[in-house]
Order: sequence, then C-alpha cells, then structure tokens
Amino acid sequence: MAAAALRVAKRLRLVAGAPSLAFTRSAFVAKKRNYDQPNWFGVGLAFSTSAALWALLFKQHNEDVMEYERRREERQHKCTGCS
Repeated sequence: MAAAALRVAKRLRLVAGAPSLAFTRSAFVAKKRNYDQPNWFGVGLAFSTSAALWALLFKQHNEDVMEYERRREERQHKCTGCS
C-alpha cells in the first residue's frame, strides 16, 4: 500500500528526489558559452530596442502632456460666442 502511494506522490512530484536528466540541461544549448567573445549582434539588438522604446515613451509622454494642456484650456474657456 505504501509503495503505491509513493508511486503516485512521485508522479505528482510531491516527493523530492534527484532531478531527472531532462530538467538539468537546456535543449537549446549546443555548446559551452565563450565569454571572451560576446554576441555583439544580440547586445546591439538589446540596447537599440531599449533605446527605441525609451524614445517612444518620451514622444508619447510629450503628446499626452500637449493634449492635456489643450483640453485644460478648452475646459477653462467660457466664451459664449464660440459655441
């Protein structure tokens, strides 16, 4: 009876055991990393993406501030001749 419960617990990963080989290595790593030669394409892509996102953020912020100020002025305008 205890053996059956142990098998069910192992299937559900309730009992800690040695990790299986499938979970110890990534399937996408084909060779050991060489840290003397960084992947400059990946580095450049990461930094340029980050810079582009920051530029987009600043541009959108400036547009939002201009829209806020325009609507604030519109709300404060009390002229009866414009309507």
